[in-house]
Amino acid sequence: MDHLVKVRESFEKGLIPQTVYETIKERLSLVTTGIERIERASGTKFPIYYVEPSAILTSSPDVTFGYGILYARTLPVFFEEKFQVVIQISAPLVAFGLKGTIHAILAHEFLHYLELVRKASRMEMLSDEISASLFENVYADSTRLFEARAVFDDKTLLTHITKKFPTGFKDYKLEDKTEKLWISKQLPVINVALDANTVKLSAESLAKVSWDPQLLEKIKEYETRESKLRKKKIY
Repeated sequence: MDHLVKVRESFEKGLIPQTVYETIKERLSLVTTGIERIERASGTKFPIYYVEPSAILTSSPDVTFGYGILYARTLPVFFEEKFQVVIQISAPLVAFGLKGTIHAILAHEFLHYLELVRKASRMEMLSDEISASLFENVYADSTRLFEARAVFDDKTLLTHITKKFPTGFKDYKLEDKTEKLWISKQLPVINVALDANTVKLSAESLAKVSWDPQLLEKIKEYETRESKLRKKKIY
């Protein structure tokens, strides 16, 4: 799969300049090495991914938070009657993110992927909750994921995740660069509503899905580890 196909199309249409296009191509290696790292640390294959040639913004009526920048999204899709999870990575993350930030965000989306498969495979998630503000969205995001330590055995990667996602993602340098070098220069932007960033799956669609038994087995393994970690906290 050509992970930069949409970026190349945007460059050919004149939507992004050559300097930005070349930077994204050069720095894609940070994404690929991050994915290889996640696969080694988890023992599970990373889902399909591609780079979206836009800054992804989501607004909120909450004036304290204003609009937020989404650097990656986990998207469930049905293609040719097959259920797939696709990780959408924003171009500003690839162009401006530090290695640790990129790897942390990829790992975070990987946890979303596992949680989505876990719930969907058990028919537990027919529609996700809709959050009224960015603050509520951050809170909901942090409460429905696997414990990272139950999935990854890479201590450095776990440190990156802990630093970047204490109560929702924050990287002021990356946000500043995205504002000045992408949004202010009127490069492509996608505006999404908070409820558009939720998962909505029908029971009929899920009933037809054939799940990878090895993936489901790994998810059970993560659940066992997570349970042990929780017991340690209690005692």
